[in-house]
Amino acid sequence: MASTSAPSLYLQGNARKASFPSSTSTRPLRTTLTFSFPPPLTKVICVNSFSTAKYNEVFVDEEMDRIRRLQNGSDVRGVALEGEKGRTVDLTPPAVEAISESFGEWVINGLEKGRESVEEVRVSLGRDPRISGASLSAAVFAGLSRAGCSVFDMGLATTPACFMSTMLHPFAYDASIMMTASHLPYTRNGLKFFTRKGGLTSPEVEEICDKAARKYANRLTKVSTMLNTPPTRVDFMSSYAKHLRDIIKERVNHPLHYDTPLKGFQIIVNAGNGSGGFFTWDVLDKLGADTFGSLHLNPDGMFPNHIPNPEDKIAMALTRAAVLENSADLGIVFDTDVDRSGVVDNKGNPINGDKLIALMSAIVLREHPGTTIVTDARTSMALTKFITARSGHHCLYRVGYRNVIDKGVHLNQDGIETHLMMETSGHGALKENYFLDDGAYMVVKIIIEMVRMKLAGLDEGIGSLIKDLEEPMESVELRMNVISEPRHAKAKAVEAIEKFRSYIEEGRLKGWELDACGDCWVSEGCLVDSNDTPAAIDAHMYRVKVSDEEHGEHGWFHLRQSIHNPNIAVNMQSQVPGGCQSMTRVFRDKFLKTSGMVGILDVNQIDKFANSGRVV
Repeated sequence: MASTSAPSLYLQGNARKASFPSSTSTRPLRTTLTFSFPPPLTKVICVNSFSTAKYNEVFVDEEMDRIRRLQNGSDVRGVALEGEKGRTVDLTPPAVEAISESFGEWVINGLEKGRESVEEVRVSLGRDPRISGASLSAAVFAGLSRAGCSVFDMGLATTPACFMSTMLHPFAYDASIMMTASHLPYTRNGLKFFTRKGGLTSPEVEEICDKAARKYANRLTKVSTMLNTPPTRVDFMSSYAKHLRDIIKERVNHPLHYDTPLKGFQIIVNAGNGSGGFFTWDVLDKLGADTFGSLHLNPDGMFPNHIPNPEDKIAMALTRAAVLENSADLGIVFDTDVDRSGVVDNKGNPINGDKLIALMSAIVLREHPGTTIVTDARTSMALTKFITARSGHHCLYRVGYRNVIDKGVHLNQDGIETHLMMETSGHGALKENYFLDDGAYMVVKIIIEMVRMKLAGLDEGIGSLIKDLEEPMESVELRMNVISEPRHAKAKAVEAIEKFRSYIEEGRLKGWELDACGDCWVSEGCLVDSNDTPAAIDAHMYRVKVSDEEHGEHGWFHLRQSIHNPNIAVNMQSQVPGGCQSMTRVFRDKFLKTSGMVGILDVNQIDKFANSGRVV
């Protein structure tokens, strides 16, 4: 969108009692940021004043919606650079500045409600290596400063480290922002928000984005923002790495070499050119591990080798090859911002998805027998069997890592001991670690168990802990794009999913029944809390258990509104041959066609799989 000229607006440093490095120069340190906004509302040709007012009203509504659509559940995400076919840049510096200012004000208001006076509100910012990070970081600093916060620049960091910067002394910031778009392409970027209570919820982020939308609409001019004082640079990652090292040393408590408990172990790290390289040189190397053969440790915001994602087949294949070539004890794959991870055992077996949840469940259930484990509702029937065989309880809940983690928090508050919350994507949080989804901390738990097994004379490796986990015979994921303008896509998706629910409840699909998890007060397709304090629903989804006369209950079908893109995800698993194709045919013929939903959904993938049994 073209920019227009307008007088410059200067933002004086208004951070409350901020302490910054001194400069030998007598001139004030200044950072000038030039943001391009859409054309001002006055630039429009209309035949009368009524038409002008109507146009302005519609234009402002569209610009406000542009900001609101950046909300991605409990995060903010958008396109920060040109280069994606069919996508325009929407995460601009002006948008980021407005959102950051609104977050800063939200933090200040929250602190003021909790105590009589707030002299200084301190907020940190970390980022992954994306090439849009520098310009968007400047916008974050401007927004936070405008709100009245003192700003601290952590530089290259991880998402878990940003939260820990609110907890570990002497830092202990009031809040933190991580700039990342996780495993998405280099063109994307986003924001994750933390206070000392943890990550913000979807309703809280919605409130912040709504406020930011009004700010954004009121600033439809070209703005130059000048900061008389830059943010304070801090090295938090060194403290965070020491925190992880200390945990390993204390819990292994090696009888021969306490300070180097990983001596004799070879561990391969694949950081995918994201933020995870620090784990190699600042954690593993300093604990005595041999990390020769590690991959893609240097940060590169273009991600030239593969997507930094433990679910990515290329990332896992390369790590597996490195483990086997070097006869390593363990391989580790981090996503870009290290809030997720996956591993490869010493035999080259990839451990992610259900397998990673099973591995962590085995470790946690040894430490906390009988505990409840919360996962998203896309996990297998075999995983439930694995957990219950070890005297654990399995709570299936709605998809979304924030949903899964918050469910664990609420269960603990209600007196149900819940030590592990994990999503199939690799997000995993533990009660012992502030309910924080930290890929590095999860790997620390696995490494500690690996060393303990070795000290006990067990040489099979960590993969032996899940050798009895069965795999589903069939597992399929399909997508249906919503045929609608972007601003109406969410409503159309909800309409289709709720229509599906009504069909199930009315018994129109024989043998299909909404699933439930009574022990955890979860009903209506693992979506709705049936206790006295139900959590707000951020995205509509339902899990259905599928039975027939021949096989009994043999699989499940899950329909979910995507919060990333205007589509509906369809996941299913079956324990019988051809079960997924059969379910897809029933879904198409008995629901999509009879309900008329084929008019608002692109069912091309559904048709092809129903007809051929192959995912195209």
